Amino acid sequence: MTDFEAIYREYFHDVYRFALSLSQNDVIAEEITQQTFFKALTAIDSFRGNCQLKVWLCQIAKNFYFTYYTAQRNFDQTQATYSVEANCVETLYLQKEDAQSIHIALHNLEEPYKEVFTLRIFGELSYAQISNLFGKTESWARVTFHRASKKLREMIRKDEQI
Repeated sequence: MTDFEAIYREYFHDVYRFALSLSQNDVIAEEITQQTFFKALTAIDSFRGNCQLKVWLCQIAKNFYFTYYTAQRNFDQTQATYSVEANCVETLYLQKEDAQSIHIALHNLEEPYKEVFTLRIFGELSYAQISNLFGKTESWARVTFHRASKKLREMIRKDEQI
């Protein structure tokens, strides 16, 4: 248990700040952070070590945020506060009546595209912040986001044609 306490002390603020960047709300960020560490405690044996522990914890936090956001969106459509450009995937996400197909497309998007897109749109992180997380250049983050957006548009259009 003391090892997990050390993990908690070391990564709490990072996970909280990440959750806060996603939710833009202190209370929600605290709840997501609590859920993240509870889940991590119960699933620490499943951590394979193929990424940094902080990245794994932020992935858990991101999943909890998506769950929260989806539930909240069902209650109040006005909670969406993302600035989006016309005719882009982000606009489709907010305007489409059946957002489940977009969630499925995002879920099926391969890495690192899914992670970069999620961090940029939902986490509202800058390209510089994303590049730091991945240990890559800012240019890599921009290109990866652009490719992720393009892939998502293609997946959504393909699903709509069926």
